[in-house]
Amino acid sequence: MRLGPAICTVLDEALKYEWLETNGLGGFSSSTIIGLNTRRYHGLLTAATLPPVGRVLMLSKLEETLIVNGQRFELSANRYPGVIHPQGFQYLVEARLEPFPLFVYRIGAAELIKRVFMIHGENTTVIEYEVPPNCELELKPLIAFRDYHSTTHENPALNRNVDLRPGVATLQPYRDLLALHLAHNAVAVDTSNADWYRNFEFSEEQARGLDFREDLFNPFTLRFDKAHAVVIASTKAHDSANAPGLRQKEIARRAPFKSPLTYAADQFIVQRGAFKTIIAGYHWFSDWGRDTMIALPGLALTTGRYQIAKDILRAFANSISQGMLPNRFPDSGETPEYNTVDATLWFFEAIRACVEASGDRELATELTPNLIDIIDWHIRGTRYRIRVDPDDGLLHCGEPGMQLTWMDARVGGVAITPRDGKPVEIQALWYNALRIMEGLTQDERYAQMADKARASFNTKFWNAEAQCLLDTATDRAIRPNQIFAVSLPHSMLTQEKSRCVVEMVRQELLTPMGLRTLSPSDPNYHGNIKGGPNKRDAAYHQGTVWPWLIGPFIRSYQRTHPEDKQQGRQWLQPLLDFAEVHGQLPEIADGDAPHAPKGCIAQAWSVAEVLRTLME
Repeated sequence: MRLGPAICTVLDEALKYEWLETNGLGGFSSSTIIGLNTRRYHGLLTAATLPPVGRVLMLSKLEETLIVNGQRFELSANRYPGVIHPQGFQYLVEARLEPFPLFVYRIGAAELIKRVFMIHGENTTVIEYEVPPNCELELKPLIAFRDYHSTTHENPALNRNVDLRPGVATLQPYRDLLALHLAHNAVAVDTSNADWYRNFEFSEEQARGLDFREDLFNPFTLRFDKAHAVVIASTKAHDSANAPGLRQKEIARRAPFKSPLTYAADQFIVQRGAFKTIIAGYHWFSDWGRDTMIALPGLALTTGRYQIAKDILRAFANSISQGMLPNRFPDSGETPEYNTVDATLWFFEAIRACVEASGDRELATELTPNLIDIIDWHIRGTRYRIRVDPDDGLLHCGEPGMQLTWMDARVGGVAITPRDGKPVEIQALWYNALRIMEGLTQDERYAQMADKARASFNTKFWNAEAQCLLDTATDRAIRPNQIFAVSLPHSMLTQEKSRCVVEMVRQELLTPMGLRTLSPSDPNYHGNIKGGPNKRDAAYHQGTVWPWLIGPFIRSYQRTHPEDKQQGRQWLQPLLDFAEVHGQLPEIADGDAPHAPKGCIAQAWSVAEVLRTLME
């Protein structure tokens, strides 16, 4: 990312660009390029207190003032009711990533450079300034100290005390939260004007129909009169003199990531206890079983990080219950939720891909007992009526009010895309899992089960009139789920039927940002995702584009059109261009042109599938 004044100084344009720093623990630092926080998730330090969850937004921002020849220039920007104040973006002439966010402000001949980066493995954010000669810098920390999903409001009970030691100011506004240490090299720390800043507005939260106002507390002012000004915000005390060394260490750590996509991939891999896991998306997701299994090949295997992939697989193997992988680990770090049918089936495919990429047959041997147990549970039945139908060998799932597939949106407890019964991609994944088990065990039982499922699938799911697959055994909606019947390594379809599926998906669902979740010709199609939570959930899988689906689609196209060596790269290019500019790939986009990005600014499976497909 390298953006000049044509974007940086134009408010509406600048707010389209957000930066993200992560720490390998689930913590992060993020804002817009002009430092105007448009989300409640924006802040300089969101600490993962129970990695990768327990996330607390500690330091929201620093209000910055540069003093040039005695004249004060405010470099910050905030949205208050009816006004943007101050408007420091007028002085921002460049924003870029090299490899972390860097901002250049220019006032006459005076040029100030600001860098922000996180330290891997710590809840620590370093903010550095190169201050122009004969200038002074003032910084006012604004603290939030709250769960990252919420907002802060003026609280008289907040502990205003600041522990001042040479080079470190420590705050603990609430007894039940960790202390924040601000290491610095300021010449003065002034606590005389400590006060609340009120009514910050977050435009993105307002657009999403959520609480969008916040009050923040300023405990003191830092004053600098040197060329290199430093603030290190952390849950542990640092020495500001170490900032250059920390920067070089972090640059060296990131050196192997040769492209925006490979660095983006690294941001999702985090620690969970003694194992690794994958954050589904930033800013608001934790680690999800389904997302982890789908994203693992692209994030870890294509980058050669085989040990990390194995750690992740072992971690989830330890969490299997009644033949099911957990769908979600709650933010509190307590009991996982087992409300998914497909995460467990993607587990088979992730293991297959890992063994194939790494050549580690011992991993397959180690995890095969887990897989046998999973199959047995699915045969006799597990939670939510997930069980093999003995009549046709296909996998049934679902109960009223439950959404067990990846299309899981509900409004008022009512499923928007009810897919109880036999969803098409679940059958494709089940068949793929059976063939994987056949290969791992050489047990003829799995081959017979797979043969029965294939015969039933081709009889019950082929829509001869439309020349494509049904979405469930009773639903003719044109959705992207059918593409998995072609893209997975083991397919139940003939080459002719596979080509028909690919063509239908290409005609009805393909966009430059990925695949739509519903054909625009369907009366239930939503071309834009906007409004409050209920409206957004109603559109989430009803036409909204998902970038991650481009991977299975291109794999399917290449399988059915092996003679065409160029088309796949052409379809990837818009997403590669987006990642080059934004440093990440979004969760979703509007179904209608221009397919504006929506949802999370950084989604694991979006990056994973684009990177995996590019490498393939």
